[in-house]
Amino acid sequence: METCDYGAPWYHGSPEELAVLRSGSWITQFREMAKAFSHKPSLMSLDDDCEHVKHNGRLRGYLYTVSEPVRPEDLCYLRDTAQTHWQTTRDLKLRLVSELAVDDPPQLNEEEIAALREDIPEGTTGMVCTPDGE
Repeated sequence: METCDYGAPWYHGSPEELAVLRSGSWITQFREMAKAFSHKPSLMSLDDDCEHVKHNGRLRGYLYTVSEPVRPEDLCYLRDTAQTHWQTTRDLKLRLVSELAVDDPPQLNEEEIAALREDIPEGTTGMVCTPDGE
């Protein structure tokens, strides 16, 4: 298993109101990434430190933090995610941090979306993340 700081805050973003995060869901220690995931985007752009994130989601969202200790056995490393998000192996209690407008974090503009779509390998689907500001 890869390493992370289990004592640091863990976040989850969702367009749904939740009290418990179900096993198999994703959590991250990158607040802005969780905020973007709350809008259910198909494309995201982020810089190397995951602090500046843009997305193309269209739903209002909610930002949560896990409100109980997270242990190594509670998570499964997701390959090819550069340790940005992890999958839960059990249900975890959540605490609502804030409701999020669709533009928090900022949305990608049409030119940024077109540039990201050019980078999608043929025959693949899902999230495409590339460094912002290139």
